Amino acid sequence: MFSNMDVLSYSLASITFGLLAVLVATRYLRRGVDRALALAATVTAIWAGSLVSQSLWGHPGFNIRYLIELVRDAAWIYLLFALLKDGLGEKKLTDKVKQVLGASAATLLVVLLGIGLAEHFAEVSVATGKVKLLGQIGLTLLGLSLVEQIWRNSPSFGRSSIKYICIGVATIFAFDFFMYADALLFGHVADSFWNARGFVNALLTPLFAVNVINTRKQPVDFQLSRSAVFHAGTLVFAGGYLLFLALGGYYVRVVGGDWGDALQVLFFTISLVFLVTLLLSRRIRSKLMVLISQNFFDYKYDYREEWLKMTRELADLRDDPPLPERVIRMLASLVESNAGAIWLIGEQDAYILKSAINLTTPKHTMIDSDSELVRFFKDREWIVDLHEYKADPVSYNLLEIPDAIAKTADGWLIIPLYLGNELYGLALVGTPYARVELNWENFDLIKVVARQTTNLLAQADAQNRLSRAMQFEAVSKASAFMVHDLKTVIAQLSLLVKNAPKHRNNPAFIDDMINTTEHAVRKMSNLVDHIRKPATEDDSKLTPINLTQLVEQLILQHQHRLPAPHLDGEPMDAMVKADQEQLRSVLGHLIQNAQDATPPDGEITLTLKIARGNVVLFIQDTGTGMTEEFISDQLFKPFASTKGLTGMGIGAYQAREYIQKLGGNIDVTSEPGLGSCFSVRIPLADSSQTKITEQVQRPVSDIYEPTQSAN
Repeated sequence: MFSNMDVLSYSLASITFGLLAVLVATRYLRRGVDRALALAATVTAIWAGSLVSQSLWGHPGFNIRYLIELVRDAAWIYLLFALLKDGLGEKKLTDKVKQVLGASAATLLVVLLGIGLAEHFAEVSVATGKVKLLGQIGLTLLGLSLVEQIWRNSPSFGRSSIKYICIGVATIFAFDFFMYADALLFGHVADSFWNARGFVNALLTPLFAVNVINTRKQPVDFQLSRSAVFHAGTLVFAGGYLLFLALGGYYVRVVGGDWGDALQVLFFTISLVFLVTLLLSRRIRSKLMVLISQNFFDYKYDYREEWLKMTRELADLRDDPPLPERVIRMLASLVESNAGAIWLIGEQDAYILKSAINLTTPKHTMIDSDSELVRFFKDREWIVDLHEYKADPVSYNLLEIPDAIAKTADGWLIIPLYLGNELYGLALVGTPYARVELNWENFDLIKVVARQTTNLLAQADAQNRLSRAMQFEAVSKASAFMVHDLKTVIAQLSLLVKNAPKHRNNPAFIDDMINTTEHAVRKMSNLVDHIRKPATEDDSKLTPINLTQLVEQLILQHQHRLPAPHLDGEPMDAMVKADQEQLRSVLGHLIQNAQDATPPDGEITLTLKIARGNVVLFIQDTGTGMTEEFISDQLFKPFASTKGLTGMGIGAYQAREYIQKLGGNIDVTSEPGLGSCFSVRIPLADSSQTKITEQVQRPVSDIYEPTQSAN
């Protein structure tokens, strides 16, 4: 029937598996896995020997060889269940897993063995060859599924103890699957598959031997996750459904006569659409997950997955969807629901509805902080089951539920949201797809997730409040700068009004009054423009300015008040690039501050020096002076003033901010009781000016010498 190649192939398989069985049986029978491997090796050796005998002498017959092959498949599946038993140990949850998987394997094997025995002893044809091939394919798929689940759910450190045995068993079942699938497709077993089958099995024996030797002292440990059981169950269901579909399509085609082909296409199309609908149905998936959790596991939740999922949600800083909506979805998903609403404490000491998903809320959604439900949650951290409450209100001491929740259709669980020991909000979860039996585990997990998400909600609210406070601070800061400038304008105009009765007939006073009024109008116009466009930075306003002339004008402007400032020497023209009005205002503030700090009999000296691409204006006074601590901590700090309630404390700050925008800086040296010196450094508009002046000016290292003379 077959060539001599198959004799050599299966003879080698029989010998190698016989030696493996002897090796395991004589030295390694401590574990259940070892005993199962010894049995599988023995049966495989007998199976390979029967094929050699049939090829050489024509015995045993097909039915006997078919039964032996079924026993061989059963032995390898038993080995996988032994791995399952040793790996899962004493856990009660695994008993149901083994029962379901064992029942599936046992049912298929009993059916196939029954067919083989009936045909052998009763000598009647019970099933066609295609049915037997489908049965063999089913066994190989079951074996591959078991290997996949064992490998997937074993911890990484324990996989070394089952690596070789999993590879070996998976190879046996995978090869048989392809061989039987090819035979089902073409109507006969291909010689290439059949002759190579014995060699493939023989070459796997070293893997089993190495595995037994290396792992005789290593435990086999793994566990099945809920998602793994869910996906495996879905795969088995889909596979069974497709097998049923194939058989149904075949009989529809046979029975349909002339309409058979069309009916077969119609049957396949409708059945596949129905299968896809089932697999994509959230309701079906929810019910299946609840069934798995209730019947296969002691704990309802895979806490590792729940924690990772919550961490991913909390780490997402995007605002799409909004955070309250994400919190609702997190809490609802814990009990297989997709509906909910959330109320958070508001500014009026009431709880405001922030978001609702798949729930129809009433018109009035505010919950009073003095309501009975809020007082109830402030006393105890309970989760209120509205279904239980409606069935037996006495169990909740006839608690009054606010209309905002009571009139919300399909409400189920009321979850308190605590920030520390304070009630920060309330969450309502809608009725789930599948009926969920709640116990302590559900409530504990919901409380933990609720507290974690409440912290994130409170943090987001605090961040929003801080942002608003910063906006108000910016407005207040801008207003303070404007008030400071207006005070200067008011002081100038007040002085004009005060002196007007005495000098109204003096033409020089009239000219000075016109100039001062013009300056005040220009100053207030600039303030109005700044209010309208506070963030505008217009570089076109930066024009070349003769700083020497500007300083001389400022000295004349401040001559009316003692001590009157004066310019030291006759400095050269120094061209800088700035906004003339702003620079005039900044330097005017510094001169005015020097006058405020210096008694009338004191002295204020202004000096201009040019060196290395910069011009430095020294404003030196013999006033009260400042300590180093005040200079470093308060001088340039906004809203810190030594003038009490009469000062805004922003003149020096505003001056330094603007000078720094020009690329310069302001430095201060001072000594209490001796005086101060403000050094205003501004880049020159034309660097070539430096080369002309360096021959007559001192180096920068000597620039601060006037301060020493002041002190």
